[in-house]
Amino acid sequence: MKGFQREDLMFSLCGLNCALCTMKIDNYCPGCGGGAGNQGCSIARCSLEYGGLDYCFKCSEYPCDKYNGIEEFDSFITHRHQLKDMEKVKNIGIGSYHTELSEKAKILLYLLENYNDGRRKTLFGLAINLLELTDIKVVIQEIDSKVSPNMTIKDKAIIAAKQFEDVALKKGIILKLNKKPSKGK
Repeated sequence: MKGFQREDLMFSLCGLNCALCTMKIDNYCPGCGGGAGNQGCSIARCSLEYGGLDYCFKCSEYPCDKYNGIEEFDSFITHRHQLKDMEKVKNIGIGSYHTELSEKAKILLYLLENYNDGRRKTLFGLAINLLELTDIKVVIQEIDSKVSPNMTIKDKAIIAAKQFEDVALKKGIILKLNKKPSKGK
């Protein structure tokens, strides 16, 4: 979208954790305002209309109708914590939130490099987005204690996925994208 630029490409205008998005990690999306990404976004247009706000929560109209049901369905990244994450940013500040996002992004890259058998990218992305950092660190320690260098990547991936699924289940979190039903179903 012409004239729409953002400095923060880690945390989106609407509350998505771009730093934890597997599309962004694979260089398929520069994030909103970072180039030729999702430039047709209605929330980006709205930001321009309201003076180029960095985050929707800074708007006097937030949360507006654009946020009705926003967390119900996911795209290639989970939308389940958009409102919760924006509240967190408001409470702890964007600097502290960036620190947490950076740490989570490093862990996600570590998982993708060491435990992805080609079938776990979405699961790891969801786990890192939806679990608290303290829980993630415990899971990583548990995974590292259960794998050995002579294991296949498939065996390592199975162990890692099981550890994340177990913790997520205890927290009432399902590690599957909530896709919008296709029209006609």
